[in-house]
Amino acid sequence: MQARPKRAVADRMPLVATTSEADCVVDRRLQVLGPLLTGRATVPQAAVEAGVPERTVRRWWAAYQHGGDAALMRPTRIDAGRSHLPAPLVGLIEGLALGRPAPTIAHVHRQVVAIAAARGWPRPSYATVYRIVRNLHPALMTLAHRGAAAYRDRYELVLRRESDRPNQLWQVDHTELDVLVLDPEGKPVRPWLTVVLDDHSRAVAGYTVFVGAPTAAQTALALRQAIWRKSDPDWPVCGLPEVLYCDNGSDFTSGHIAQVCVDTGIQLVHSTPGVPRGRGKVERFFGTVTTELLPTLPGSIPHGSHGRPVTAPTLTLPALDSAVGRFVVHDYHQRPHSQTHQAPVRRWLADGWLPRMPASLEQLDLLLLTVAKPRIVHRDGVHVHGLRYVDLTLAAFVGEQVTVRYDPRDLAEVRLYHRGRFLCRAVAPELAAATITLKDLQRARARRRHQLRRQLADRRSLVDALTHPVREPVPTDTPSTPRSTAADPPLPALPRPRRPPLRLYREN
Repeated sequence: MQARPKRAVADRMPLVATTSEADCVVDRRLQVLGPLLTGRATVPQAAVEAGVPERTVRRWWAAYQHGGDAALMRPTRIDAGRSHLPAPLVGLIEGLALGRPAPTIAHVHRQVVAIAAARGWPRPSYATVYRIVRNLHPALMTLAHRGAAAYRDRYELVLRRESDRPNQLWQVDHTELDVLVLDPEGKPVRPWLTVVLDDHSRAVAGYTVFVGAPTAAQTALALRQAIWRKSDPDWPVCGLPEVLYCDNGSDFTSGHIAQVCVDTGIQLVHSTPGVPRGRGKVERFFGTVTTELLPTLPGSIPHGSHGRPVTAPTLTLPALDSAVGRFVVHDYHQRPHSQTHQAPVRRWLADGWLPRMPASLEQLDLLLLTVAKPRIVHRDGVHVHGLRYVDLTLAAFVGEQVTVRYDPRDLAEVRLYHRGRFLCRAVAPELAAATITLKDLQRARARRRHQLRRQLADRRSLVDALTHPVREPVPTDTPSTPRSTAADPPLPALPRPRRPPLRLYREN
């Protein structure tokens, strides 16, 4: 027996079994050659023991002695993976397979066979067409069949960035919660949640729950809570951010939010339309609320229930607000985040720092919770939303343009500014002793319109009844007129009424 050659360091290392076909072939052949490597058997004995022809064992042994483990690999064909069909025919198969809607391979095969017969090309088999279609890249198939949005969400590279410090960037967004609450009238409704999230620490800076479509006023309420100091010492997140990152909703693109950011020195940045992954951090928090908090509340709507709650809704909106606050402060903020491996509150506090704060809460309320509108001072005051506001200071500013700032939640009083300087507070005389909101005013207007429409309908129905009276039915006991006989003279024909001519011109 020939002496066993010394193997290189890489050859002497133990082989790791893998699932690839090439490695499986090498492992199986090394098992056959094992008795020869240890010197306890000859080639004929190893062939008999493994059940492999002796000639094959000799060939494997000679290849191993010459090249080591690499020589035992099965040689691959030079043209492996290539098609022997004409290139235009292969391109035709791929082009038909990339059609939209996605065709079946049988349909592609029938079309290819017909075109190949017409052009004198070789007719490919179904297996050949199947192999060419299956070798197309999945990204190309996704782009062709499902569009650019599906390709972007599945195959495009994503740049994951994170702020370097707390309050450098805040993300704000809305979501409709999968839970039912009772409104003031006792009707079940689905509430909305607005969240302001710090990008660096993942801490929730502020939130608000409300009923109805998201508006700039609700966003301002969430920002007010996020910016100012909280009464709960376990919730220290506050301050003015450097950048406010939001989507392109009408409430975020409103002039109110833009003016607030200008007044507070915040850079307002809008995400790319139709790309929610740009706000992935706040979207992930919404997922946490949906999967961890909402299932524990009455009136929860689980996924796949077609909007039907599993339990009867009993929560009110303030109760839901308290539940969200407890979850944020005492649960979410206190446990390590899966990405940062730190609790959001501890990461926001870091080594101690002072956030940038507004001068006072009154100034913050003036910027966030009031809407600025330009108006002209008339002789009877300033008109806003159909209401009249007066103050003695306005006597010297009749005809001048002023800026009106008002709280949509209380329209009894407005603040007036002239050329950027505070002028006075004006009140509506009819609302001086009451507090009315913009929604109350809108509801009152709607009720008034409804009353007027009912009165209009009643008047019109009365006119129709008087101008077009309904004829009474003829009583059954009235004697009928005897039919005319042949001897009676025929009645003269009544003249047909003349129809007015068709008016074709404005002069008519």
